Amino acid sequence: MDGIIVFLLVGLVAGFLAGKLMGAESQGIVANLIIGVIGAIIGGFLFHSPPRPRHSWMAPLLTELAAAIVGSIILLILLRFIRK
Repeated sequence: MDGIIVFLLVGLVAGFLAGKLMGAESQGIVANLIIGVIGAIIGGFLFHSPPRPRHSWMAPLLTELAAAIVGSIILLILLRFIRK
């Protein structure tokens, strides 16, 4: 259960940060969560790497957040193309 909560929190933060980086207008908490979670899935596919030993809990969290942000930005770019 902890993993799901962390995944949703990472998705929420990633969606918010991706929206700010892309200059998107405020989308709301639900839209940020959806974009971030889908972006985390996309980022997970793009940056899939073999498991490594974890020396601290912070390093894996930051790499997951970075991958989620990149995936969210890719999703926002795709959504812009679809809307036009």
